[in-house]
Parts: sequence; C-alpha cells; structure tokens
Amino acid sequence: MSTSRHRRWRRKIGPVSRWLPAFARLSTVFLLIALALFVALRVAAPYLISTGFVRSGIEDTLSKWTGYHAEIKGSPVLEFWPTPRITLNQITIRQPRESGDKLLGSIESLSADFSLIDALRGRTSFHEFHLVRPNLALTRDEKGLIDWSYAGLLARAISGVRYENGAEVLDPDLDAEIGAVTVEDGTLVVTDIKSARTYHFDSVTADIAWPRLSGAISAVVIARINGEDLKVDFASRQPLLAFAGRNAETRTSLTSNLLTAHFQGIASIANLSTLSGNITASIPDVPALLTWSGKSIPGIATLKSASLESDIMSSGNGLRFNNLSLSLNEASATGVMDLFTQPGKRPKIGGTLAFDQMNLKPFLDAFALRLAAGEAEEISAGISGPLRVLDVDVRLSARRAQMGLFELSDVGASMIVAGGEAKFDIGDSQFEGGEMTAHLEATQRDFDGGGKLRLSIRNADFAALAERLQLKGPLPLATGSLDLDLQSPKAIWTTGLADVTGRLHFWTREGTIPGIDAAALRTQAAQKPFFPLSAAAGGAFAFNQLNLQADFANGSAEMHDARIAGPTQTLTLSGVITYQSNGLALSGSLAATDPAKAAELPLLPFFIGGSWPNPVISPVPLFGNPPQAQ
Repeated sequence: MSTSRHRRWRRKIGPVSRWLPAFARLSTVFLLIALALFVALRVAAPYLISTGFVRSGIEDTLSKWTGYHAEIKGSPVLEFWPTPRITLNQITIRQPRESGDKLLGSIESLSADFSLIDALRGRTSFHEFHLVRPNLALTRDEKGLIDWSYAGLLARAISGVRYENGAEVLDPDLDAEIGAVTVEDGTLVVTDIKSARTYHFDSVTADIAWPRLSGAISAVVIARINGEDLKVDFASRQPLLAFAGRNAETRTSLTSNLLTAHFQGIASIANLSTLSGNITASIPDVPALLTWSGKSIPGIATLKSASLESDIMSSGNGLRFNNLSLSLNEASATGVMDLFTQPGKRPKIGGTLAFDQMNLKPFLDAFALRLAAGEAEEISAGISGPLRVLDVDVRLSARRAQMGLFELSDVGASMIVAGGEAKFDIGDSQFEGGEMTAHLEATQRDFDGGGKLRLSIRNADFAALAERLQLKGPLPLATGSLDLDLQSPKAIWTTGLADVTGRLHFWTREGTIPGIDAAALRTQAAQKPFFPLSAAAGGAFAFNQLNLQADFANGSAEMHDARIAGPTQTLTLSGVITYQSNGLALSGSLAATDPAKAAELPLLPFFIGGSWPNPVISPVPLFGNPPQAQ
C-alpha cells in the first residue's frame, strides 16, 4: 500500500477511534440507569400496587372476555420477581343472575402476568395465562356452532370478524392481546344439541399460543375420553373465522393409540359444504377402535387395520376423495370415492377402487355385510327398525384376490347396500385356469334376515384346487364347471352348515378319480359282503364325463343320480351325505358303459355307508345271484 493511501485510511478511521469509548461509556450509563429503575420498581412495586387493584382488574378482564360474571373466592397472591404475576384461586364464571345465572365453569387456580408500568399508571393488562384444574362446559348448537357465551369480547370478535382479500379482518376495537394460555388437569364437557350427545374430556392439558385475537393461533391439547388419551394439534391463520363456523385455513392432527389423522386445507366446524384439502388417517386396530367408541360390527375381527390418504373436497351435496390411497390389512388400493348426502335420504358412498391384491373376506365383513347397520347392542337385543344409516355403491377390481381358501385373479366386482339389501357381485374373475362369477346377498330386517349365495365356475382345474386345498379321499380330478345356489334364513355371520339350503350342479370333461379301482371293486364285491373302500384303492377310475346334482338342507346333501361315465364302465351314485359328520348313506352301481358289453361287465349294485374318506361298501345281491363270500 502506498504512503498516500495509508494516510487517507488513517484519516478515515481516526475519528471513530476517538468517539467509540465515549459511546461505550454512555451506553453503560444508560444500562445502569435502566437496571436501577428495574430493580427499584420491583422493590417498590408491592408498596405502590395493591392486591385488590390487580384482583379487580383480572375480574374485570375475565368478565370482559367471557361476557359472564367472574367471582373469586380465594385470596389472590402477587409476585413481582422475575415478572409481575397474580395468582387467583376458587374462580367461578357464570351468567349474571338477572340473565339466568348459567354456569360456564370454574377454575381452581388462575395465574397471569401483568404489566407493571400499566398498573402504576392505574390500568391493568394481563398475558401469559395459566389455568389449573379448570372445569368448563360448552354447547354446540343445532347449526353446529359453539356457543361462545353471553356477550363477551371473544363472542363479539367471532361475530364481527370478516374475510377480505384472502385474509381475516377484525375491527381494532374488537382486537385484543392474549399471549400464551396453558391448561393443566382440566375438564371439558361439550353438549352437542345437533346430535343429542354429550362428550366428557378429562385430564385436559393444553398449550395455546395466540398473540392477538386478529392473529394466528397454534394449540396442542391432550385429553382423555373413555379412558383413551387423545392429542390434538390445531393451527390456523384465521382462528376467528374457524370458531365462527366459516371457512378457514386450518391444520389439524389427531394422535392416539387407536387413531392417527391429519387434515390440512380449508374447513368449517359447522358443515362440510366447502371442505378442501388433504387428509390422512390410520387405524392400527379397527376392532379396538369400535370397542372404544361403543360400537360393534359382527365379523369385523377379520379387518385388523385400515388407513387412507386422499385429497378431499366438497362436491355438490357431498364429498369427493380424489387420488385416494386405501389400505385394508395388507391390501392396498387406489381410486376415487364419493360421499353423497341429501336431505331426507341416507348418505351414500360410491366410487371405484383398484387393488393390486386383496382379501375379500374382511372387506365383506367390514363393509358389505354390516357397514350400513347400527349398534350391535340393538341387534343382539332383537330390536328391529331402520338401523341402517349408509348406502353403498362401489366398484372393485383386483389383480389378485383371496376369498377364504380360494384365490382369484383379474377380479371385477361391485358392492351395493341399499333398500334393505346388501349385494356383492363378482362379475368377472379368473379361477384355477377358468372363470368364476358370484353373487352374495344379505336381505331384510337390518341384514339379519338371511342371505343368498350364487356361484358359477366354468372350465376350472379342480385337480389343482384339490391338491392346493389338500382335500382327502377319492375326488374327481378334472377340468370342470360348477353352479352353486345357497341360502340361509339366518344372518350370514351366524349361519352354520345346518342352516344352509340350496342346490349344486357339477359337471366335468375327462378326468380320473384316484383311489377307486373298478376291477378291484368287482373282485371285492364278489368275495365279501362288505369291505372298506381302501381295499379297492389300488388304481384310479378314468372317466370321460361326470355329471352330479345335489340339494342341501338340514346339514346334509342329497345327491341325485350322479353319473360318472368312463370308457368301459359307468359309476352312478345317489343318497345322502351328512357333511357336518362326514357320514355317508349312498346307493350306487357299476355297469358297462356300452350296453352290448353288459354280459362282460354285469350290473353291480352296492351300498356305501360309514364316513368319509374311507367308507364301507356293501354289495347288494341281485335276485338269484347272491355274491359269494369267502
């Protein structure tokens, strides 16, 4: 650096170095004076400010805020270090006697910071409120709004707030400072006139940050209801609009062991007509949630968990769930759902859901059979009536689906609950290499009047099905078709095998029945008056065609002239199968398929008794030709 430039730099910084010590000394003096005044005020405050004055001020503040009359029975306590603070005990807040003497609540202890300067000037202003064991009561009216009390500042601010240019606007004369409010071990009772229910919240703890009435609010509330702790996080830049039941930007989260939910968007506490935002919800244990809420749905135990995430918005007379992701147990689906509400009609859920894979049984248990039903206690008590509160019309698709022990693929289904009936239809699906359609229907008397099932299977591999299900005994292994039509007079979820009636028709193309050797059957019949089927199980009975029909009633199936036609011999069966005990009482015959070979393969009638899978066969002697016994 040149000499001339160095001189110029020294000339610039030289004056600063001269006045900096003076500034530091002056600042130190001011700080010492301020500290002295602060200490002096704290020391002199108890002599300058009376307890009665601050007590009267907070009574007036509470009355001003609530519009009710605040009564303080306990002796107040003033503290001036580290901040001026008053603590009041045994507070009741009630309506003026001339207006009805309605009790809003009581507070065991209330503490609040107050301004020392304002108090010295003859005014009182409070902030940082702390309530210990408050007992408050609120009412939700027929319009869904909270009755915010008589005619206090809060009520006037809620009724006077406006929405202008995308913001909450409040007149200055209605605005006021609040600060922070904390609640410890409180009790809240909310009476909902609209639903005629009362909700009790115990052990309430809250931290509320609300600097001014016209500002944003954030609150964390923890409360216990029905023995379960719930945590609510609420935040809004437009709290007065929200409390007035008008549209407001809100962010709300609910957390508990039974339910986790989050909503962010525009909502109203009064109605859902302009709802818009995003919602997520997760229920880890659906039966436990229903038990906690005092409700029960028969068969719901198969539905363990449920969750959803969706964009939600009001649409006409209902709500639309766009970009919906729904999970039921291990099954996940995407789609669109609608909730329709119309005056004088039951709400209705409609839409489409696409699953990658799903279990149909919990879905049916939870939604089709009892979704629209009422309280389980009413049903079990035999009370009939319009318990249903919801209609359903949903379309389902799944790449893979499980229904009990059966697996389906490329499933297209629908579910309808309306007019006293619940219907579930599988319109199309792939089943064991073939196709399957099904119709399940529950009807009458709030869904406990019985049900129907129609099942149709075409060209399915029953051999693969029998192997996968590990079925025992001589069963036909073939590609075949099945029509099944069953009904029950009892509720589907209480139906047993003895309650089922209906009809079955089963037919196949060529196949085999392992465990039946026609030649050994004839040999055994010629030698013994009775023998177990296992004695003739050395081979398999090959057939070209099978046709079987049966009726179901009273816990048994009556088989009608089942015909199993092989290349050389034909087996026919008829009689009763008691499927609860696997008992058999059948008559059968083995004869030549070609009548021209009747001499070579004469008619062999027999009776089948005992139990499945190894019954006893007893040949029936033909007149004049008794079988020879050994």
